[in-house]
Amino acid sequence: MTAVILLPGIGAPARIDYPPLMAELAHSSPVVTKELEVYAADRPPQHYGLHLEVDGLDRFATDHGFDRFHLVGHSIGAAIALAYAARHPDRVASLALNEPGTDFSDADRGSLPVERFSDVPEDQRMQWFVQQLGRPGVEMSPLPLPQDPEMARRPTGMAVALPAVYTHRVDVDDLRRFRGPAYFSYGSLSNELWERMAERIPHVLVDCTVERYEGRHHLDAPHRAEPRRLAAALTALWGRAGG
Repeated sequence: MTAVILLPGIGAPARIDYPPLMAELAHSSPVVTKELEVYAADRPPQHYGLHLEVDGLDRFATDHGFDRFHLVGHSIGAAIALAYAARHPDRVASLALNEPGTDFSDADRGSLPVERFSDVPEDQRMQWFVQQLGRPGVEMSPLPLPQDPEMARRPTGMAVALPAVYTHRVDVDDLRRFRGPAYFSYGSLSNELWERMAERIPHVLVDCTVERYEGRHHLDAPHRAEPRRLAAALTALWGRAGG
């Protein structure tokens, strides 16, 4: 069976973010989590860029013996999945994307004011960032996550990774080389940028199913809030990819 790699968002490690979904996928393909390269050491790598995440994902897959695999990503993890598929389309069996940090289109650049992140006092950065993720007037309350020392490193990593998302370039023609099935999900309470992205992405990923999760936003994403529903969608997606 084709393996599955789960890529997290910038806010929490995959190993504490994905267990609800992994429990629903326990009888599916081999499922593993891949942590972000920006958190691989105590401090973010010098000259960090999204290319380091793409290269790290490629090494991770090769080290695990995965010649071809399904990619599931949330937020920056979904942007990494897109960038990886553009560079290595033959290794990706399917793409499942929940509210990518960007779709690398010109229309998306500047949708979130990430250039202001470093100007926000460090102890206020997480709350400031959270407020950018919802529609106006939506109270952005994250689902509770287990306490973990790794969480203390998030503000520093975010200050480096968020600008890197928007400076990375992916040629749309390279992304169109990926011909496998894709699944794009977004929440009805999330920032409208993802609704606009949902309209654009099927013009690039030609076999793409779009699903809207009512009453959900970026912080109570499907893998956290509705893992059973997401697992069913992923199982259908992988069936379209041939297992």
